[in-house]
Amino acid sequence: MSRRALITGGAGFIGSYIADELIVRGYKVRALDSLLPQVHGPDRRRPAYLNAEVELIEGDVRDPDSVRRALTGVDVAYHLAARVGVGQSMYELAEYTSVNNHGTAVFLEALIERPVERLVVASSMSVYGEGLYRDAGEQIHDRVQRTHEQLARDEWDPRGLDQRALFPVPTPETKAPSLASLYALSKYDQERMCLMVGAAYRIPTVALRFFNVYGPRQALSNPYTGVLAIFASRLINGSAPLVFEDGLQQRDFVHARDVATACRLALEIDGAAGGVFNVGSGSAITIREVAERMARVLEKDIRPRITGDYRVGDIRHCTADIGLARGVLGYHPRVEFNDGLAELADWLATQNAIDRVDTMRAELADRGLAV
Repeated sequence: MSRRALITGGAGFIGSYIADELIVRGYKVRALDSLLPQVHGPDRRRPAYLNAEVELIEGDVRDPDSVRRALTGVDVAYHLAARVGVGQSMYELAEYTSVNNHGTAVFLEALIERPVERLVVASSMSVYGEGLYRDAGEQIHDRVQRTHEQLARDEWDPRGLDQRALFPVPTPETKAPSLASLYALSKYDQERMCLMVGAAYRIPTVALRFFNVYGPRQALSNPYTGVLAIFASRLINGSAPLVFEDGLQQRDFVHARDVATACRLALEIDGAAGGVFNVGSGSAITIREVAERMARVLEKDIRPRITGDYRVGDIRHCTADIGLARGVLGYHPRVEFNDGLAELADWLATQNAIDRVDTMRAELADRGLAV
């Protein structure tokens, strides 16, 4: 008899890839999703990319009745339901706290009544704040922060207490959290709540900290989604990608198929229970280079505009140390960034994207969150 998996937020970008991965492996998949207009458009229709075998329940994770119905007959569960957006979280505080924190509490209360064999919760690289750094003397610095005063002087890179240069290194799961936005705080709360309740009620639980996930199916008209989708929306509409600071900030981009594989491994590997794992590519790339490569694959002769602006809550550098996921889960990312971009470009050629970046920038600037 096939095992049944529930994915909260399962009609979304990442959730749909997890569904594909599980269905190929013989699972039956149910998704609980509110079909938020910011992500799915005003019509709130079932997305065309969602596997036809997925049973979709339209409902809010904050609604106990919807959650209980979704959990009926379920063997394993993924909790992805969340509002996503660092900048937006800093002014829609009540909404982000309600969905991410309260929604997780409602979900966990229902799980206590209907325990599952395993729970996997989606966390985020944002919980780290700044990534890990070392200085010229090889000393590690794990509590690095940038001040408003420093950013106002266009001094983008963090420095040690002695004002000497620091150099970014891959960030392991052992780095202490440094929560620079309400979104980061809510994602940390989600992972802690799930691990805590899982331990108390003997529900084996795994937390996965996703880095910058990209691929086809991203919400191109959502200006708070992944940076690749934002850049693509600008380029498709003939506008230059807007790059904050000097564009040399480093990130780790991981394809959604690799993320889905990690999610399936977290479900199946016995030794994963109780653990927290980074899910990234293990490679660093600057945001400026990302914008330039995106323009090339879309065959757009448009250079990014380096704004010199900064946003409250943004970090300078953070890339994943994926050694723990390799060792415990057997996770090995397979999609090379160039190949992933080419695939993304092919998909983008079939899409319409509404560029709402200027609206997003205005919303942040009006609140003093973008300078």
